Amino acid sequence: MTRDSAPELLALHAVRIVGFADTAALARRFALDPAQTQETLLDAEARGWVGRATFADLSGWSLTESGRAQDERLLAAELDAIGGHDEVRDVHRAFLPLNARLQQACTHWQLRATAGDRLAPNDHTDAAWDDGVLDELATVERGLAPLVDRLARLLTRFDGYAARFARARRRARAGEGRWVDGTDIDSCHRVWFELHEDLIATLGIDRRAALGT
Repeated sequence: MTRDSAPELLALHAVRIVGFADTAALARRFALDPAQTQETLLDAEARGWVGRATFADLSGWSLTESGRAQDERLLAAELDAIGGHDEVRDVHRAFLPLNARLQQACTHWQLRATAGDRLAPNDHTDAAWDDGVLDELATVERGLAPLVDRLARLLTRFDGYAARFARARRRARAGEGRWVDGTDIDSCHRVWFELHEDLIATLGIDRRAALGT
């Protein structure tokens, strides 16, 4: 039976996978109550697990090193409780080849080598090139769906990654190219980054030791 994570874990974990964000954005990530999320984050701030900062007109929460360690302790305890280590490790191993393909696709979306410039930006005038990238993203999507299904059968917090990726890819295919790699929207790349961070946090893997980003 799949397990629902505690709201306190999800609030702290949202800071880990979303990154610098305000309370409302962090609460939305796991459909948490905003008021409860604010209280959880204030308590985490008092414990030194998160900090608040303001830059110009932006303000939000970020994870401290001790908060990162606490998040991993909570995730490890949760995984222990359901006996899910082997399954998540197997999914992570299957995820890595897809991760390499996703990174390559995003590189090809951003760069289009020419005879004189190997790192020339992709100006998106070559429809065949862009179609090839979008076809590759569709292949990645097909590989992702069963992996997310396996994870969601263990922990409900993994549910939704495949659907979010699919929505972003469809928008890109419909002509909205930002949905491939935009950083300020729920793009293919952003969804993928969150899932990868979720996996390595759950397994306690140092991102520098993991393949890719």
